[in-house]
Amino acid sequence: MGTVFSFDVRGEAAGQADAAVEAAAAWLHRVDELFSTYKPESELSRLARGELTVAECDPLIAEVLALCEAAEARSHGWFSSRYAGTLDPTGLVKGWAVERASLLLAAAGVRDTCINGGGDIQVSGRREPGRPWRIGISDPLHPGRFVAVVEGAGQFAVATSGTAERGCHVVDPNSGAPPRNGLASVTVLTRGLTAADAWATAAFARGSAARDWLEALPDVEAFAVTSDGDTWCTAGFRQFAHV
Repeated sequence: MGTVFSFDVRGEAAGQADAAVEAAAAWLHRVDELFSTYKPESELSRLARGELTVAECDPLIAEVLALCEAAEARSHGWFSSRYAGTLDPTGLVKGWAVERASLLLAAAGVRDTCINGGGDIQVSGRREPGRPWRIGISDPLHPGRFVAVVEGAGQFAVATSGTAERGCHVVDPNSGAPPRNGLASVTVLTRGLTAADAWATAAFARGSAARDWLEALPDVEAFAVTSDGDTWCTAGFRQFAHV
């Protein structure tokens, strides 16, 4: 998927986690083989070229495209699985893959974990008994710094969309051009990384006008950095954060 993934495993099961982590890593490789937009032989690339139908693809393709359609409707079109007329669900598929990997670990009895996929994070359980996971939010205007730190336990996800790590890689689905809306990054907190990834992408494309939309989403909090260094957050964000 063009980025680095890491696994942080804690708790009593950490010493017996190798097989579960290997299975989760194999899952992520499978997702890459199916969905990569960089590999011309991936099923997604072949689908986009019209060489396959959805019915001829692995069922996971249909599952992800259905999630993308739902995200597009929920975001009023600001999330889209098409870029310049080309099928591209990468605004959701990485978060979905990481969330599923976390569930695979939990099903194997490895429940205190943190999976980081290119800066988007899904945690499960706790990092230590009685202590939640702590996750830094990068400052998009000052590389190497954190602009906030959030804490979460149980099933908890953090996704950021912006310019800090990869430059401007999100486009306005209405214009096809990079957003010029005054935002440098948007971070979304929710239970699962599938939703967090999609909502962060949609919110960054939409800009500051996304604040009311994010506020209305159930069980979702958000934090944004503007291009001039100001910040804003949803009403419940500070219960998780140390700003």
